[in-house]
Amino acid sequence: MIRAHFGLQKNPFAAETFTLLTHQQEIFDILKVHAQQGGLCLVLGEPGTGKSVLKEMLLTHDPKRLITPVVNRTLHTYHNTLRILCAAFQIEFNGQDHHCERLLVQEAFRVHRAGKMLVPIIDDAHLMMPECLRKLRLLFEDFPRSHNLVLIAQPPLLQTLALVQNEEIRSRVTYSVVLPRLGPEAIEAFILAELDRAGLGHNTFTPDALALIVRSGEGLLRRTKNLCVSSLIETVRDQTRIVDLKQVNRVLIQPHWRKDCDAPL
Repeated sequence: MIRAHFGLQKNPFAAETFTLLTHQQEIFDILKVHAQQGGLCLVLGEPGTGKSVLKEMLLTHDPKRLITPVVNRTLHTYHNTLRILCAAFQIEFNGQDHHCERLLVQEAFRVHRAGKMLVPIIDDAHLMMPECLRKLRLLFEDFPRSHNLVLIAQPPLLQTLALVQNEEIRSRVTYSVVLPRLGPEAIEAFILAELDRAGLGHNTFTPDALALIVRSGEGLLRRTKNLCVSSLIETVRDQTRIVDLKQVNRVLIQPHWRKDCDAPL
């Protein structure tokens, strides 16, 4: 709808067109170095700070040389997590944990002998049970030393790892970073860069509308992106080509944007 209305070839603010911001690129480069040397890395941040963008860049960076099996469903037991890993490695799962562990280790060494880097990713790791995380840590101890296990999580994972019983995991962390909320200048630059990528002029958002979006996004990339896209949809509904305060405010009065609204009884 937006693409047809504005005569665009690409959807604006589409996740597949995102490029890494400066601070994300620095983190990405460090993760690649740890993949060569071996490591356990923590990528932490509030929802919407750009963790998913980093994950997607790892997945698509160099699939022939950078092997990135992903565990997305972290609420599962260790048994089911092994099944997910087997599927990611394209290994037949026969239901016995010790057999699957042996096959996973063999596949990891095969990848290593082929001169490829192995970067297993556990997304939403803060939701994983500590016991399951400890068993995975022991499994990855048998992997080639050059692999890099990346835990993507929200900051509460740090409190979990600070517990005495989890010291064995925390002591093996080789790199950790917390993705910050961005300042107004960085958020504005992000919006304008996305307009450029989609082929829209910077004047698509009036200065007042842009300032309101930057302020309401609260430094979160996902929140900013959703507000921009929703405002563009309202512009299409109004059959105009300029996003003004009218369209942005129409989005901001929706219940999920209002922190002070009362929940319905």
